[in-house]
Amino acid sequence: MPERAARPRPARASIGEALAEAALRLGHSGVADPRREATTIWAAVAGAGVQRGEVWLERQHEPASAVLESFQAAVQRRASGMPLAYAVGRAGFRTLELKLDPRALIPRPETEGLVDLVLEYGARASGIGTRNGTPEARGPRREPRGVVADVGTGCGCIALSLALEGEEDFARVIAVERSLGAAALARENVELVRPRVPVEVREGDLLAPLAGERVRAIVANPPYLTEREWRELDPAVRQFEPRDALVSGRDGLDATRALLAGAAALLEPGGVLAVEIDERRAERVRAVAREHRWPRVAIHEDLFGRPRFLLAFAREEV
Repeated sequence: MPERAARPRPARASIGEALAEAALRLGHSGVADPRREATTIWAAVAGAGVQRGEVWLERQHEPASAVLESFQAAVQRRASGMPLAYAVGRAGFRTLELKLDPRALIPRPETEGLVDLVLEYGARASGIGTRNGTPEARGPRREPRGVVADVGTGCGCIALSLALEGEEDFARVIAVERSLGAAALARENVELVRPRVPVEVREGDLLAPLAGERVRAIVANPPYLTEREWRELDPAVRQFEPRDALVSGRDGLDATRALLAGAAALLEPGGVLAVEIDERRAERVRAVAREHRWPRVAIHEDLFGRPRFLLAFAREEV
């Protein structure tokens, strides 16, 4: 008796069909430009380095089952209102692709400018200037290389960027985080990135975990909103991002005020405190810095031209 032919396995939908179905679902949930967002989600879950254009070029292919399952789960999360970075579990920051979830804030593009300012300072302190973004020798290097502390590290994006891009100038990075969940996430990202410059994650509030240290730079993106301003944020931010990483007292300045009050005692002579601030309170923050007798203070704009960063410099040796 002849053997019965095996019934062919039904083919999975193509990548293009999966994208079309996802775009329809995302559109019904109110996501703007759902076709683009569907492609972005696929690129994010397909693996590190996959670009949106590559996804489109491969749209006729049958997807791997694991990627398809991850994609469908991410689309479901995004359709529920979850921000894109949380839905795909990843966020880009400068040269990094980091693990991300609601334990920590989503890194914002303007914060990348804070890293630029600290890197520029580190290069000058080490006797290296920059020209068009390229390090340039400016005399003898100051030895040893300095320590930089990132206060309120969240997912670790600032600390890890400084470790990777400032390895010529910083010997060690200390990342401080009061949220146990965010600290755990930062450690996961340290393991993911594995920078050559050591990054140590310490748990505690603001400057307390730095007691006994002497550092060249302290960088912080602290909470700087009032309760009222937090209530006026986009619902997706209020629902998914950690409130304690956004709100800081009645005037939004509790954390910033504490940093300006205590950082100078931890800095090397001429060291810098670099803080992201609310554009609406730039002059108020400058005044607080002067109240705490910082000898030199500068406000810098972000990539959108808004006053976003305060640099306060410790006294030089006499």
